[in-house]
Amino acid sequence: MPPLLRPAAERFHSQLDWLDSWHSFSFSSHYDPAWMGFGPLRVINDDVIAAGQGFGMHPHRDMEIITVMVEGELHHRDSMGHAEVLRAGEVQRMSAGTGVVHSEVNGGEAPCRLLQIWIEPASAGIAPAYEQKPFLLQQGWTPLIDPEAAGEAMAIHRSVRLWRAQVDAGTQLPWPASSSCASWIQIINGGLAAPQPLSRGDGLGLPAGEAPPSLEAGAEGVDLLLFELS
Repeated sequence: MPPLLRPAAERFHSQLDWLDSWHSFSFSSHYDPAWMGFGPLRVINDDVIAAGQGFGMHPHRDMEIITVMVEGELHHRDSMGHAEVLRAGEVQRMSAGTGVVHSEVNGGEAPCRLLQIWIEPASAGIAPAYEQKPFLLQQGWTPLIDPEAAGEAMAIHRSVRLWRAQVDAGTQLPWPASSSCASWIQIINGGLAAPQPLSRGDGLGLPAGEAPPSLEAGAEGVDLLLFELS
């Protein structure tokens, strides 16, 4: 099976006066049966939120929600009693489980940018949970999510691994994921020269059993996420 390319310009787009959101998969009123997700990965939303604006209190259930903060800050409140500020370089994971209500508002003075990711849990009806951590990105892979919470990584209720890499032009990145699992690459900024040219917002799904590709940062360097999906 060939890789599944999701070009940035072909994603679904929601535009409000305070929100510019690009959806890699079907979301809200945007529906395409060909783009319902990739394995347990159901949502990748690339959101820019205006200063002082955001999402009011709204519910979630039976979903693992990961927020990767790219620029600015986001104020989070939830029905579990958390009131936190998520800043650039930090990652939040929330298990909605039996039900949680939360809000996400840009309390800063400039627009903020984040990637919000939804992953189906291995089972329904778990207890809601919240966790947030800063991650210092170095020249290589930084584990964000790991089933065993190895190192500084956080665990979710699914056997999924997630790495982020932020590297200079021409840097070769060794493939960290298992070839027995499907993988998804999402470009945050910059781009890749190999295994094929990819730019900001592009996504690439790789089926299980394929030979690991060689990754090389493009001329602008690259900031990307890599999911290992079982």
